[in-house]
Amino acid sequence: MIFDAPGSPRNARAVMAHRDPDADDVDFFPTAPWGARAGGEIIRLFDPTARTCWEPACGPGMMVHGLRDYFDIVHASDAYLYDGNVIHDFVGDAPSPYAADWIVTNPPFAPCEAFIRRAYAEARRGVAMLLRTGVLEGQGRHRLLYADCPLTAIAPFSERLPILRGRYDPETSSAAFYSWFIWVKPALRPQRFMARVGGVYRPAVVDIAPGARARLFRQSDLQFAVSGGVS
Repeated sequence: MIFDAPGSPRNARAVMAHRDPDADDVDFFPTAPWGARAGGEIIRLFDPTARTCWEPACGPGMMVHGLRDYFDIVHASDAYLYDGNVIHDFVGDAPSPYAADWIVTNPPFAPCEAFIRRAYAEARRGVAMLLRTGVLEGQGRHRLLYADCPLTAIAPFSERLPILRGRYDPETSSAAFYSWFIWVKPALRPQRFMARVGGVYRPAVVDIAPGARARLFRQSDLQFAVSGGVS
């Protein structure tokens, strides 16, 4: 298995030194690796032959650490320097440094719509975004989610996925409610999972059942955090 990503355990302390997670302009919310693995399972449900993915908002590599269990190749980039990562502003004008079957990320909140549009345009097979479930709300996003980039599935966590500003804590909880949002490209869209309402296919709901946190946690996650200084 190829692990093409920054933020390996041996380099994570240096990663954190490159950026100040308390700075006002840092939209930095590391993803618990077990939450990334839950997304990997959902992706495999819809596309069991996917081989490559790209995490374009990698931070110090917490999500990448979980995704490598589900893909042969994991690319990683970020708009900011962490430690040896490719620097690429995913919603900027620069050409993409990678091509991948899936684009998978927990994007910054403010530009999440731009992330969705670019990822949907560039991914070969599908897109998975870890987003606050409240993204479903709002008239402005309705066209994005149901017409421009039509959702295939929403996978809500039955137990809260803790995502904290500037740090990773495997023991904490969070008030925010997150879900995986899945877009399978039209040529591969598995309509058998979706409901047909009025002749139109609507997104499926795939639950992430209780117990995922305990089942998908790995000791290496804690080792990653402790050795990397991600408190």
